[in-house]
Amino acid sequence: MGRITEDLIRRNAEHNDCVIFSLEELSLHQQEIERLEHIDKWCRDLKILYLQNNLIGKIENVSKLKKLEYLNLALNNIEKIENLEGCEVLTKLDLTVNFIGELSSIKTLTYNIHLKELFLMGNPCADFSGYRQFVVATLQQLKWLDGKEIDRSERIQALQNYPVVEEQIREQEKAYHLKRAREKEEALRKLAEEGENADKQRKSNPGFDGRPSADIHVALSPSSESKDHIQAPKIQEEAHNTKKSNGSEDDLEFWNKPSLFTPESRLETLRHMEKQRKEQEKLSEKKKEVKPPRTLVTESGKALNVNEPKLDFLLKDDEKHNQIILDLAVYRYMDTSLIEVDVQPMYVRVMVKGKPFQLVLPAEVKPDSSSAKRSQTTGHLVIYMPKVEEVITGSHQTTKFVKTTSDGRRKDTPTRRKQVEKLEVDPTKYSFPDVTSIVQEKKHTSRRLGSEPQIAPNEEDPDFEDNPEVPPLM
Repeated sequence: MGRITEDLIRRNAEHNDCVIFSLEELSLHQQEIERLEHIDKWCRDLKILYLQNNLIGKIENVSKLKKLEYLNLALNNIEKIENLEGCEVLTKLDLTVNFIGELSSIKTLTYNIHLKELFLMGNPCADFSGYRQFVVATLQQLKWLDGKEIDRSERIQALQNYPVVEEQIREQEKAYHLKRAREKEEALRKLAEEGENADKQRKSNPGFDGRPSADIHVALSPSSESKDHIQAPKIQEEAHNTKKSNGSEDDLEFWNKPSLFTPESRLETLRHMEKQRKEQEKLSEKKKEVKPPRTLVTESGKALNVNEPKLDFLLKDDEKHNQIILDLAVYRYMDTSLIEVDVQPMYVRVMVKGKPFQLVLPAEVKPDSSSAKRSQTTGHLVIYMPKVEEVITGSHQTTKFVKTTSDGRRKDTPTRRKQVEKLEVDPTKYSFPDVTSIVQEKKHTSRRLGSEPQIAPNEEDPDFEDNPEVPPLM
């Protein structure tokens, strides 16, 4: 059952910034509303109210709308015109295609002195003999009836024949009331029969009162335990197909069944459509299978390439800057908060609206130094991942030094220069220039020069000549 709620009114008041107390125009058509309520309390300033194509059976709760000028209640279940006396400035009333058979109820509209247009076509009363003359003579303030203008001569003639026409209308109203009473009794009887049939069908269904049926018990008996995994789906499938065929047959029978155009038949049609809609929703929910989570990393620890969002991408190895660049063509207008990036040493994973994109990298990268940026023009996601640099060990450098200097020992200065440059690369041995070794080398040279007097001739040598002009070697 559709009801008028505050949320419903606010959703239809977007043109007024969802403010309802100052609302002047409101449209609540095709909402399956069965009762007119709350509007006179929440929307006192309404001037135009659209309520067509609903299931409203009575005009009520609008008498406090003092500013209401136009009320549209076409295609509803209204059987009587009432409770409109408080709408003081009402100028247009549309009651097209309702079930108004009590034509004399239009006399209540005589209090609406500003009423100029009235629509009653499509109602049972519109088929009464003398219908137009009775309305024209009763509501002398009207200018238009059912879209046709009322001229002065028509009103004069209607007033002259009013006593006779009024008597005819009363007799036709009595006949219509008897007809409506029979229709209501028939509707009640049909409703009771449908309730009994539903109870019988529910009792005859397997599993009623919570007990398993005999045929299902046999199908799943211990003697057939080896086949229960095959038989159970078959039983469920057969039951589903049977229910589906029965539902389609019942639906076809309902629409092919002849029925009168009454308020009860409209309500019955609505109930049937609601029932069919709920059954379709249940079937669609059963058909939805929960997909198992996508495998991103195998049990052995191997990462897989996955592109569930089906995005275009470009993977580039930038050797100049020693990094790997991933250009992922993310949807241009998608919010960045729906993207999650996870960089690992050997793979990169991007979650786009909950769907994983995973790519195995050709080289090991540094996750902590990686960065991601979003293009403001294309929306692409660009991820920069620096590669891990090669580690140079000291033993490797020593071997290289020996190899390069094995055939060049005679070149003292170039070899020494190369040796110092190679040794400075290895931080485990030399972290700064070794000044001590340079001084030791000079001392070693002076020591070698100072040892020469040991092999030189001494004073006792017969060939030694002491020249006083030569200073001593100290």
